Amino acid sequence: MNQLLAIAGGGALGALLRYWVSNATYALTGSAFPYGTLLVNVAGSLVMGFLYIWLLERMLAGGALRAFLLIGLLGAFTTFSTFSIETLNLMESGQLMRAASNAVLSVVLCIGAAALGVAIARQL
Repeated sequence: MNQLLAIAGGGALGALLRYWVSNATYALTGSAFPYGTLLVNVAGSLVMGFLYIWLLERMLAGGALRAFLLIGLLGAFTTFSTFSIETLNLMESGQLMRAASNAVLSVVLCIGAAALGVAIARQL
């Protein structure tokens, strides 16, 4: 039961963080390209990579803390479903280069960010 509550609490916080970060990004960059979603996915991937190693290998953190951070908070913060619909909308509106850029940048940067997070955590 503790893990379920941890996931729910982390999920609520992660969703709010995603909303605030995305909106702040779109206020700065406009909405012609989904920079807000790209930013939360890259940042979330970096933090996920770092915390995955830090919590599992360094701290040996308990299940509730891991569930709160990895499943709840970061699961709700990153936005793969939003990424998918935004990319599809770009495709359907004929902006194929933007759609392709979003897909390639999201995959490459998010995997790279996760790898960087893992590398940083392993160096500490």
